[in-house]
Amino acid sequence: MTDYVEILPDISEDITHWICRGLNTGESWIGKHITYGFALGNKMLGGLIFNDLRFNHDVWWTIYAEDKRWCNRNVLRKMFAAAFIDMRCRRINVLIETDNLNSINLVKRLGFKQEGLLRQYTENGHDCYLFGMLKQECPWLKMKGKENE
Repeated sequence: MTDYVEILPDISEDITHWICRGLNTGESWIGKHITYGFALGNKMLGGLIFNDLRFNHDVWWTIYAEDKRWCNRNVLRKMFAAAFIDMRCRRINVLIETDNLNSINLVKRLGFKQEGLLRQYTENGHDCYLFGMLKQECPWLKMKGKENE
């Protein structure tokens, strides 16, 4: 039996602060956002910031995790549905430093497509790949034989 991962909306910004501490970033880069945390029992496994959110258009995802158990089908279906159905976004964007192979492999497995390279993009001068997913490409909305419009 799989342990149940709880999805926690970040009402007090505590999860947003935890994610930024874990990523070793400040918070000035976060625009309009909604954040969710993923917990098992009393342990935070990870979190997802939907940042620079433009309803009916697009959103950027920033993911931080300390435990890979956050990334299960139930959580993924709900997070993709939040972006594409609840927020009515046409696309989700993700930036990943080119040397972060684990994250690159994860987003590719989730269905994101590499769309570009931003040279010397980060504050420390690292290159980043831009990944994107359009609503009609999302395999997580079609699971269990249901199609969401």
